[in-house]
This record gives sequence, C-alpha cells and structure tokens, in this order.
Amino acid sequence: MPERQRTIVINTTPLIALTAATGDLDVLRFLYDHVLVPDEVAQEIRVGGKDAFALDVFERATWLDLIQAPALLSPYLENSLDRGEAAVIQSALDRNLDLVCIDEIQGRRVARLSGLRLTGSIGILLRAKQLGFTLSIPDALAAMRKRGIWLSEKVIRFALDQANKTQCH
Repeated sequence: MPERQRTIVINTTPLIALTAATGDLDVLRFLYDHVLVPDEVAQEIRVGGKDAFALDVFERATWLDLIQAPALLSPYLENSLDRGEAAVIQSALDRNLDLVCIDEIQGRRVARLSGLRLTGSIGILLRAKQLGFTLSIPDALAAMRKRGIWLSEKVIRFALDQANKTQCH
C-alpha cells in the first residue's frame, strides 16, 4: 500500500476541481498531513466572491495551512506562469518540499523543470480511491464536468481506466 504523503503545496484549479468532484476538500485531508495554500492561491479563490461555489468550502477547511505572506517569485517563475502557479512552485522550493498539485499544462511543465514531483486533481482522486477513500471516480468526473471543469477525453479515459484497475485489485 502506498504510504501517506506528509505535505503538498496546492494551486487554485485543483482546489476548485476537487470541490466540484466531491463537494468538499476532505480528500486532501485524507491523503496529506499538511496542505499548503500560498497567499496568491487563497486570493484567487476569494476573487470569485460569495457566488463562487468553492469559496465556502475553502473557507470552512480551517485545517488548510495558509501561507500568509506573498511568495517572493523568481523572475523566471513570475514571467512564465500566473501568480498562483508561480507561488505554488516557489513556495515548495523555498520550503524544500518536493510535491505540488497543479492541473495546468504549463505549470506542470515548469514544476518538472524545477525538480518537483507533481500531481493534479485527477491524480489526487485516483490515489485517494486506491488508499480506501470512499469515492466514485465516474461520479466525481461527472460532477466536475457539471461544474464547468474542463477535462480532455484523454484524461477522462485515463481516470476511468485507472479506477477500473483499482477495483480489480
């Protein structure tokens, strides 16, 4: 059985996608001892205002570790990515952490180039399912799409295939 990770630094899109998929962020608490949220990511979530469905869930998840100060971004990160993705990578590097959660392709590419391990919202759902978190991957994917989370057909096929393999073992 894979062991539980201690700490992850997470971006805005996965927080929103996981909220869409499961209705809360408990899957993160199930998998990680510490979920770090850079100040820039918290601001991006809050910009959605009271009408943003993920804001209430985010604010209720008092166990999230909010990084209060803005990240001091390297010029490379600041000019390559949006502030949330850049802050996730910079925060991980500054704290000698090796795991980040980013969904966007460019952010994932830069995270890899920065020597970080990464996962995304689908990876978190699949890992949680594998470790025994009660979750229907098809239902989670449908809920994400219903909330407007874009998922490519390739990602959907991969997630369903992996979920089926998990059920067979």
